[in-house]
Amino acid sequence: MRVTALLFLLFPFVELAVLIKIGSEIGVLATFALLLLSFLIGVALLRIAGFTTLWRIRMRLAQGQMPEQEVVQGLTLAIAGALLIFPGFISDFLALICLLPVTRKALVGAVLGRVSRRAPGTQGYQPGPGSATPHRPEVIEGEVIHRDEEKR
Repeated sequence: MRVTALLFLLFPFVELAVLIKIGSEIGVLATFALLLLSFLIGVALLRIAGFTTLWRIRMRLAQGQMPEQEVVQGLTLAIAGALLIFPGFISDFLALICLLPVTRKALVGAVLGRVSRRAPGTQGYQPGPGSATPHRPEVIEGEVIHRDEEKR
């Protein structure tokens, strides 16, 4: 947990250092143009990915199937779009990793595998140590007799 917090605190400083280094190499105007281009691509990606993901989810639901892969792929594309919107080249590189089909399939497979191991009620659920296994409620069978019907 502390390592993650440290990475989030250091990330803007590293991003700024990379921006300064690249800006000194290729010039301020070219650096600004690249940042603006990545921002516009990120906005377009978020719009397109959102609509196509919703369309794919609706198609899978119409077929009576669960759209878990479409949801995770849409989430991956949304993360890539958000990373492109953030100014900086490190975030753009991470977005590129999320956009490449090979790495996106690997990310989707890893996320779905992790979710299926942890989520009760999904295929492949394996309770870990200390987790309670889900139990079924006790069912009591019987008949209902309405007293109003007996008096008639």
